[in-house]
Amino acid sequence: MMLNEQEARELLARYGIPLNESRAASSAAEAAEAARHIGFPVAVKALSGKIVHKSDLGLVELNATNPGEVILAAGRILSVAREIDPAAGVLVSAMAPPGVEVIVGGKRDPQFGPIILFGLGGIFVEIFRDISVRVAPVDRAMAMDMIDDVKGYAVLKGARGRKAVDLEALAGILVAASRLMMERDEVLELDMNPVMAYGKGAIAVDARALVRD
Repeated sequence: MMLNEQEARELLARYGIPLNESRAASSAAEAAEAARHIGFPVAVKALSGKIVHKSDLGLVELNATNPGEVILAAGRILSVAREIDPAAGVLVSAMAPPGVEVIVGGKRDPQFGPIILFGLGGIFVEIFRDISVRVAPVDRAMAMDMIDDVKGYAVLKGARGRKAVDLEALAGILVAASRLMMERDEVLELDMNPVMAYGKGAIAVDARALVRD
Protein backbone atom coordinates (compact mmCIF):
# COMPACT_ATOMS: atom_id res chain seq x y z
CA MET A 1 0.00 0.00 0.00
CA MET A 2 1.28 3.43 -0.91
CA LEU A 3 0.97 6.08 1.78
CA ASN A 4 -0.23 9.47 0.65
CA GLU A 5 2.43 12.16 0.80
CA GLN A 6 1.24 13.70 4.05
CA GLU A 7 1.35 10.29 5.75
CA ALA A 8 4.85 9.69 4.33
CA ARG A 9 5.93 13.12 5.60
CA GLU A 10 4.62 12.36 9.08
CA LEU A 11 6.63 9.13 9.08
CA LEU A 12 9.82 10.97 8.07
CA ALA A 13 9.26 13.69 10.65
CA ARG A 14 9.11 11.08 13.42
CA TYR A 15 12.71 10.19 12.53
CA GLY A 16 13.92 13.80 12.59
CA ILE A 17 14.13 14.28 8.83
CA PRO A 18 13.61 17.99 8.06
CA LEU A 19 10.77 18.88 5.66
CA ASN A 20 9.20 22.00 4.24
CA GLU A 21 5.92 22.91 5.93
CA SER A 22 2.80 21.36 4.43
CA ARG A 23 -0.91 21.01 5.16
CA ALA A 24 -3.55 18.69 3.74
CA ALA A 25 -6.85 20.04 2.46
CA SER A 26 -10.03 18.47 1.12
CA SER A 27 -11.36 21.50 -0.76
CA ALA A 28 -10.12 24.54 -2.65
CA ALA A 29 -11.22 26.81 0.19
CA GLU A 30 -9.32 24.72 2.74
CA ALA A 31 -6.27 24.80 0.47
CA ALA A 32 -6.37 28.61 0.37
CA GLU A 33 -6.62 28.75 4.16
CA ALA A 34 -3.67 26.34 4.44
CA ALA A 35 -1.64 28.56 2.12
CA ARG A 36 -2.44 31.65 4.22
CA HIS A 37 -1.16 29.82 7.28
CA ILE A 38 2.02 28.58 5.58
CA GLY A 39 2.80 31.80 3.69
CA PHE A 40 3.27 32.36 -0.02
CA PRO A 41 4.49 31.13 -2.44
CA VAL A 42 3.23 27.57 -2.17
CA ALA A 43 2.99 24.38 -4.18
CA VAL A 44 -0.34 22.59 -4.57
CA LYS A 45 -0.31 18.84 -5.26
CA ALA A 46 -2.80 16.01 -5.44
CA LEU A 47 -2.86 14.01 -2.21
CA SER A 48 -3.63 10.33 -2.72
CA GLY A 49 -1.93 7.02 -2.12
CA LYS A 50 -3.36 5.88 -5.45
CA ILE A 51 -1.68 8.63 -7.52
CA VAL A 52 2.10 8.25 -7.68
CA HIS A 53 3.31 10.25 -10.69
CA LYS A 54 1.51 13.49 -9.95
CA SER A 55 3.66 15.70 -12.17
CA ASP A 56 3.16 13.44 -15.20
CA LEU A 57 -0.61 13.82 -14.78
CA GLY A 58 -0.46 17.59 -14.36
CA LEU A 59 -1.49 17.35 -10.72
CA VAL A 60 1.16 19.72 -9.37
CA GLU A 61 1.08 23.53 -9.42
CA LEU A 62 4.15 25.46 -8.25
CA ASN A 63 4.64 29.03 -7.06
CA ALA A 64 1.05 29.98 -6.29
CA THR A 65 1.42 33.50 -4.91
CA ASN A 66 -2.03 34.38 -3.59
CA PRO A 67 -5.26 32.73 -2.35
CA GLY A 68 -6.99 33.09 -5.72
CA GLU A 69 -4.24 31.17 -7.50
CA VAL A 70 -4.42 28.45 -4.84
CA ILE A 71 -8.19 28.13 -5.21
CA LEU A 72 -7.91 27.80 -8.99
CA ALA A 73 -5.05 25.29 -8.76
CA ALA A 74 -6.68 23.20 -6.04
CA GLY A 75 -10.03 23.16 -7.81
CA ARG A 76 -8.49 21.94 -11.05
CA ILE A 77 -6.31 19.34 -9.32
CA LEU A 78 -9.19 17.99 -7.22
CA SER A 79 -11.41 17.70 -10.29
CA VAL A 80 -8.87 15.56 -12.13
CA ALA A 81 -7.55 13.61 -9.14
CA ARG A 82 -10.99 12.55 -7.94
CA GLU A 83 -11.65 10.85 -11.26
CA ILE A 84 -8.79 8.51 -10.27
CA ASP A 85 -9.39 8.44 -6.51
CA PRO A 86 -12.69 9.84 -5.21
CA ALA A 87 -11.07 10.35 -1.79
CA ALA A 88 -8.18 12.47 -3.14
CA GLY A 89 -7.33 15.75 -1.46
CA VAL A 90 -4.60 18.30 -2.02
CA LEU A 91 -1.35 19.00 -0.22
CA VAL A 92 -0.28 22.63 0.14
CA SER A 93 3.45 23.02 0.76
CA ALA A 94 5.84 25.92 1.24
CA MET A 95 8.02 26.46 -1.83
CA ALA A 96 11.57 25.53 -0.92
CA PRO A 97 14.36 27.92 -1.95
CA PRO A 98 16.48 26.73 -4.90
CA GLY A 99 19.28 24.36 -3.93
CA VAL A 100 21.08 21.26 -5.17
CA GLU A 101 18.60 18.41 -5.64
CA VAL A 102 19.57 14.99 -4.31
CA ILE A 103 17.65 11.78 -3.73
CA VAL A 104 17.63 9.67 -0.58
CA GLY A 105 15.81 6.38 -0.61
CA GLY A 106 15.44 2.99 0.96
CA LYS A 107 14.33 -0.45 -0.17
CA ARG A 108 13.84 -3.83 1.46
CA ASP A 109 15.93 -6.25 -0.60
CA PRO A 110 14.92 -9.96 -0.37
CA GLN A 111 18.55 -11.02 0.07
CA PHE A 112 20.25 -8.16 1.92
CA GLY A 113 17.38 -6.64 3.86
CA PRO A 114 17.04 -2.86 4.09
CA ILE A 115 19.33 -0.91 1.76
CA ILE A 116 19.83 2.86 1.54
CA LEU A 117 20.58 4.82 -1.63
CA PHE A 118 21.84 8.32 -2.39
CA GLY A 119 22.39 10.27 -5.59
CA LEU A 120 21.77 13.45 -7.51
CA GLY A 121 18.04 14.04 -7.50
CA GLY A 122 15.31 15.48 -9.67
CA ILE A 123 15.52 14.53 -13.31
CA PHE A 124 19.21 13.66 -12.96
CA VAL A 125 18.54 10.42 -11.12
CA GLU A 126 16.70 9.16 -14.21
CA ILE A 127 19.25 10.45 -16.71
CA PHE A 128 22.60 9.69 -15.09
CA ARG A 129 21.79 6.76 -12.78
CA ASP A 130 24.43 8.22 -10.45
CA ILE A 131 23.54 6.34 -7.27
CA SER A 132 25.48 4.91 -4.35
CA VAL A 133 24.01 2.11 -2.22
CA ARG A 134 24.76 0.63 1.20
CA VAL A 135 23.19 -2.13 3.27
CA ALA A 136 21.67 -0.75 6.48
CA PRO A 137 22.49 0.12 9.17
CA VAL A 138 24.27 3.19 7.81
CA ASP A 139 26.23 5.31 10.29
CA ARG A 140 27.56 8.83 9.68
CA ALA A 141 30.93 7.66 8.34
CA MET A 142 29.22 5.32 5.86
CA ALA A 143 26.84 8.08 4.87
CA MET A 144 29.74 10.41 4.06
CA ASP A 145 31.29 7.62 1.98
CA MET A 146 28.02 7.23 0.08
CA ILE A 147 28.00 10.93 -0.74
CA ASP A 148 31.63 10.83 -1.82
CA ASP A 149 30.95 7.83 -4.10
CA VAL A 150 28.60 9.55 -6.54
CA LYS A 151 30.06 10.94 -9.74
CA GLY A 152 28.26 14.20 -9.05
CA TYR A 153 30.22 14.73 -5.84
CA ALA A 154 31.98 17.72 -7.39
CA VAL A 155 28.60 19.45 -7.73
CA LEU A 156 27.98 18.94 -4.02
CA LYS A 157 31.45 20.23 -3.15
CA GLY A 158 30.91 23.43 -5.13
CA ALA A 159 32.26 22.92 -8.66
CA ARG A 160 32.58 25.86 -11.09
CA GLY A 161 32.14 28.55 -8.52
CA ARG A 162 29.04 27.08 -6.87
CA LYS A 163 28.83 27.03 -3.12
CA ALA A 164 29.37 23.69 -1.42
CA VAL A 165 26.32 22.12 0.19
CA ASP A 166 26.02 20.97 3.79
CA LEU A 167 27.31 17.40 3.53
CA GLU A 168 26.81 16.79 7.26
CA ALA A 169 23.12 17.61 6.91
CA LEU A 170 22.81 15.15 4.02
CA ALA A 171 24.63 12.49 6.04
CA GLY A 172 22.19 13.06 8.88
CA ILE A 173 19.24 12.42 6.58
CA LEU A 174 20.85 9.21 5.30
CA VAL A 175 21.42 7.98 8.86
CA ALA A 176 17.81 8.81 9.78
CA ALA A 177 16.50 6.99 6.70
CA SER A 178 18.61 3.97 7.64
CA ARG A 179 17.20 3.96 11.18
CA LEU A 180 13.66 4.21 9.82
CA MET A 181 14.17 1.26 7.49
CA MET A 182 15.77 -0.80 10.28
CA GLU A 183 13.02 -0.08 12.81
CA ARG A 184 9.92 -0.08 10.63
CA ASP A 185 9.65 -3.52 9.04
CA GLU A 186 6.39 -2.60 7.34
CA VAL A 187 8.14 -0.01 5.14
CA LEU A 188 9.10 -1.68 1.86
CA GLU A 189 10.29 1.38 -0.06
CA LEU A 190 11.13 4.96 0.84
CA ASP A 191 11.79 7.78 -1.61
CA MET A 192 12.71 11.41 -0.95
CA ASN A 193 13.19 13.07 -4.33
CA PRO A 194 14.18 15.75 -4.19
CA VAL A 195 15.96 16.61 -1.00
CA MET A 196 17.07 20.21 -1.40
CA ALA A 197 20.63 20.68 -0.15
CA TYR A 198 21.88 24.14 0.86
CA GLY A 199 25.03 25.73 2.17
CA LYS A 200 23.53 25.18 5.59
CA GLY A 201 20.98 22.41 6.07
CA ALA A 202 18.86 20.26 3.77
CA ILE A 203 15.12 19.51 3.56
CA ALA A 204 13.02 16.84 1.92
CA VAL A 205 10.35 18.43 -0.28
CA ASP A 206 8.72 15.30 -1.66
CA ALA A 207 8.12 11.99 0.07
CA ARG A 208 6.85 8.57 -0.97
CA ALA A 209 6.56 5.40 1.11
CA LEU A 210 5.34 1.92 0.19
CA VAL A 211 4.25 -0.20 3.15
CA ARG A 212 2.91 -3.71 3.60
CA ASP A 213 -0.87 -3.95 3.39
